[in-house]
Amino acid sequence: MKTKFGHLTYCSNIHVGESWEDHFLELKTYLPQIKKEVSPNIPLAIGLRLSHEASLTLIQKDKLLEWKEWLTKESMYVISINGFPYGGFHSEIVKENVYHPDWSTRERYEYTKRLFEILHELLPKGEEGGVSTPPLSYLYFETNKIDLKSNVETYTENIIKTLVDLIRFNIESNRVLHLDIEPEPDGIIGTFTDWIRWYEIELLPRALPILYREFGFEKDVAIQNTKEHIRLCLDVCHLAVTNEVNDVILSELNRTGIKVGRIQVSSALKIKFTGSPEPILNALKPFDEKKYLHQVVSLNKDGTMISYRDLGDAINAGAKPGEEWRIHFHVPIFLEKYDRFLSTQEELMFMLGEQKKAPLTNILEVETYTWNVLPKFLQISLVSSISREINWVKSIFGIT
Repeated sequence: MKTKFGHLTYCSNIHVGESWEDHFLELKTYLPQIKKEVSPNIPLAIGLRLSHEASLTLIQKDKLLEWKEWLTKESMYVISINGFPYGGFHSEIVKENVYHPDWSTRERYEYTKRLFEILHELLPKGEEGGVSTPPLSYLYFETNKIDLKSNVETYTENIIKTLVDLIRFNIESNRVLHLDIEPEPDGIIGTFTDWIRWYEIELLPRALPILYREFGFEKDVAIQNTKEHIRLCLDVCHLAVTNEVNDVILSELNRTGIKVGRIQVSSALKIKFTGSPEPILNALKPFDEKKYLHQVVSLNKDGTMISYRDLGDAINAGAKPGEEWRIHFHVPIFLEKYDRFLSTQEELMFMLGEQKKAPLTNILEVETYTWNVLPKFLQISLVSSISREINWVKSIFGIT
């Protein structure tokens, strides 16, 4: 729904369906029920997740027309697309496969370009929108520093090809579309700090001569266009895991002039080990499920941090009293505590408060996709789960 704080939506990656037919069936089943609960009197915004397979179908004119007609009939609209998972997001095991293909490949570039073509057709008149994408690749795919340096150049070159496409599209169609790159723990861009460093050291220096060659843009115009079309996907869960949700985000965005394409409204799991760690480690085991990666950052008493590739690795390593763990597990945002566990809701409240004071973006996308892998005591119906998330955000903003 459109509010004075931005378009409030949720990501459809929670709904199964790799083919468009299957996903459309899920959306037709759930979206009207959710709209009734959260947006009965105004159009419902949708953050659409499209797999590679689904995008090949939806880009066909007849399929796109059918979807647009359904959206109009149901008083809904698409404001963003999640282009992070290329395919298999609801497979039995996803883990690091969510990064395949990465930004070294033509497949990732072409898939993303197709998503932008679809988004342009779906966006309401006069609105801008973005496609989210992985943080270039997964760190553990790299074998050594020489390969990493070379691959970062390749990733960046393909991002710049997308930038050129988006600038050309804006010139031809007067529509601002932006690529929203999403830092995630153990991504090549694993932190907000990594994101700023890559943008200033890798992206801008490589983009400027290309934009001069393609469009004749001088330096200032090239920088302005880059910042318009390559933006930050600010996933609050991810940056809470890396302990970065604080005033530094705001000061760095202000210093650099880099834009936020969307805020992914999400919370991570937080653990404080105040006594014997064993009972808590045992209670954490149900969260160590086999489908998704659940990276862990442990903050020690002395301020040092240790990262683990997955929750099982952290549990096996053990914990000491005084440690605090941040776990990449998208838990329900309306809860501050889960039995003996906590969430990073405090960090989420901080970012929503900043958005309320001075909007950083026009897209607020709730992204809790782990309902079906949560421990049973946290599971309720899908419609109730999603509706409660959105209505909680509305309450924070004072939206009735």
